[in-house]
Amino acid sequence: MLAVIRFCRLSTYIKFSPYQVTAGFTAGISLIIFMGQVKELLGLSLSGPFLEKLPVMWAALPTMKPGVIGLSLATIAIIWATARFLPRRPGMLIAVGVTAAAAHVFDIPAETIGGRFGGIPASLPAPALPDITWAKVAVILPNAAGFALLGAIESLLSATVADGMTGRRHRSNCELVAQGAANVASGLFGGFCVTGTIARTATNVRAGAHGSVAGMMHAGFLLLFVLVAAPLASFIPLASLAGVLAVIAWKMVECDAFLTLMRASAGDALVLSTTVGLTVFRDLTEAIVVGFALGSVLFIHRMSKTTAIETGGPLVAEDLADGVNGVRPDDGPETAAAPDVVVYRIRGAFFFGASATMGAVLDQISESYRVLVIDLSAVPFLDSTAANMIEGLTRKAQRRGVAVVLTGTGHDVRQDLFAHGLKPPLVRYAATIDAVVSKYRET
Repeated sequence: MLAVIRFCRLSTYIKFSPYQVTAGFTAGISLIIFMGQVKELLGLSLSGPFLEKLPVMWAALPTMKPGVIGLSLATIAIIWATARFLPRRPGMLIAVGVTAAAAHVFDIPAETIGGRFGGIPASLPAPALPDITWAKVAVILPNAAGFALLGAIESLLSATVADGMTGRRHRSNCELVAQGAANVASGLFGGFCVTGTIARTATNVRAGAHGSVAGMMHAGFLLLFVLVAAPLASFIPLASLAGVLAVIAWKMVECDAFLTLMRASAGDALVLSTTVGLTVFRDLTEAIVVGFALGSVLFIHRMSKTTAIETGGPLVAEDLADGVNGVRPDDGPETAAAPDVVVYRIRGAFFFGASATMGAVLDQISESYRVLVIDLSAVPFLDSTAANMIEGLTRKAQRRGVAVVLTGTGHDVRQDLFAHGLKPPLVRYAATIDAVVSKYRET
């Protein structure tokens, strides 16, 4: 899927994902991670989905194990202290090693990886394809699409952060192809799909990394750990891993950004909270789709507010004395008498979100005018809805005997208008408003 995104050249559009959505599902995922570790953090005797077991968890609080809680808190404290005083040291690895040794020395009754899962294999499995059926594909496809989208967004955001820190520029399409190939290879060996992460990338750059060799070394050390230190992993307490995941979940939330979005506007808060809620209570794919939809509606609403229409007719200069406010009124053609010409200036993006409002204003033009001038010089682009609205307005004006003249149209805007049939003699074009006023004043 990531390779398909690249070959369809869709990576540019992935960068346009609303920040509220990205922050929302990231916060939702972090909340899910944290909730999944509550049992291990407190050493509770509890099973089942977290949200369905809240009453059971409350009832299971007496089963908390002080030793397990101590390991969890010690893990979090060591990670925090290392990040604070020894930022170049692998704090999470140190925390896991220290707490694992403490659990063994003091004989703390904490469940370990070996006790729960039987340890970590000391070798890589042989590559193999799983049994693939259409039924499995139909079940997995929606979640796979969500993971692919999440992976692409997270990786490209990570690359953008790295660009800002290093002054370089990444290649989005190359990044997606490489990530897709790596995930295919990971799946063949029984691994899970992965993505670049902002926190790890930023840490890598701050530690002095200057290129892709750092990532290769990272992978090499992980492989070495699997092949050499796998037997030791059996002694790692699950409480230590839960503490690590709790810290990761906290860092994922980005509290400052979260609170900023909640305070920014009601629309931002709605998109953010909806995405978080759907991620936690429903489904990641559903959260992304609904979040994108709400974010798009919010964008359309805001864009429509930036589009304005001004009237400039009839073009009769206000009768002021020559020395009013020390400024002499202009004697140009736009201020000359042209009572049968009305000018409307549209400012901003002219698209479907604003075309209804603009059409309602323009449709109220009186039949007493001979010429309607629509100035588009401040319109950077227009879409088919806006062009269709102008076309309908022009035909109504034609039936009333009113000529429509479009001024200030750039090349792209004029091409869009031509494509929708707005050509002479149905509509006329002029470079400026002054040219139109001069022509019709002469006639």
